Amino acid sequence: MQRTVLLAVSFGLAAALGSALAAPINYKTPDEVAAFKPGPDLEIVKGNCSACHSADYIKTQPPMKDKKGFWQAEVTKMIKVYGAPINDADVGKIVDYLAATY
Repeated sequence: MQRTVLLAVSFGLAAALGSALAAPINYKTPDEVAAFKPGPDLEIVKGNCSACHSADYIKTQPPMKDKKGFWQAEVTKMIKVYGAPINDADVGKIVDYLAATY
């Protein structure tokens, strides 16, 4: 019985000590310096794409010959692999913007 009480008190003290030492960490993320280039349906692109990543991600894609095919595959990947909640009506607009602008 004494052992059980001692064990319970030890766990209680450990939990209290852990809580006291677990202070929240505050940090500020850097300001966004990348911007989407002006283009057709820019607001739709910003509304869908910037929820998950910055414009820098788009700028880092390699040059390609079939821009529309490349961007169609990328947008499809964002939806099917990463679960991006993009409406079907916006997919073509996003692809057209990316193909025309990047």
